[in-house]
Amino acid sequence: MRNQYEGALSDYRTFDFTDGPWTRAVYRRGSGPAVIVMHEIPGLHPLVIRFADRVSDAGMTVFLPSLFGEPGRPWSKGYEFNSLFKTICIQREFVNWSAGKSSPIVSWLRALARKAHAECGGRGVGAVGMCFTGGYGLAMMTEPAVVAPVLSQPSMPITVGSKARAAGIDASPSEISCARQRFANEGLSMIGMRFKSDRNVPDARFEAYKREFGDKFETIELEDKDARPFERPPHSVLTFHLKEDGPTKAAEQRVIAFLKKTTGA
Repeated sequence: MRNQYEGALSDYRTFDFTDGPWTRAVYRRGSGPAVIVMHEIPGLHPLVIRFADRVSDAGMTVFLPSLFGEPGRPWSKGYEFNSLFKTICIQREFVNWSAGKSSPIVSWLRALARKAHAECGGRGVGAVGMCFTGGYGLAMMTEPAVVAPVLSQPSMPITVGSKARAAGIDASPSEISCARQRFANEGLSMIGMRFKSDRNVPDARFEAYKREFGDKFETIELEDKDARPFERPPHSVLTFHLKEDGPTKAAEQRVIAFLKKTTGA
């Protein structure tokens, strides 16, 4: 059953994709190599769709899986709280508190990447995660089709009350090792982005990525003054806090250029 907000996705065609125990709606637009854009909390809201539109307009096929929330529904404080509570406390396909472990839903995303690459061709698939899904692109690298991971404000594991989690990465040692080997052997790399003041993405976490991946981890770190004013502190680089000029716009353009070059668009 579709919902009242899906007019925001009218330029997309939709299909249900099943792998293992999970089925999710996926929205697709464009032509050329595939890029999977994984939304942040509260769900697949219009500003995530705006970013996906820009990826599609740059010559790539964008896939938007709806992992939680209501597709197309705009942000509100109540919607965010409700979505956050349900995702963290109820849905077992997501791991929120544990470092050194990826979420079970990542296996479904890997399967989606295989399908997308088989249908769209190119050198491989881009994978852009945001906030709650921010680290998924790294964990997806065990799927050979994934070649261009982008980690936008990777916020898991939740940092509250734990210095270990503040430095944690939501990928297993074997997933990290696989990504490191692929970066070396295939000439690949990834991008990580955050606002420097963001307590959800602390310094220790980006330092951990740098230790693990060295110069294969391209960092884009932004100041608060770079953020578009919004109802919460600077956090969402590609959506809520994106200005249409200045450093956040440059970050968006860098990501799209990286995706285009790496996937072979």
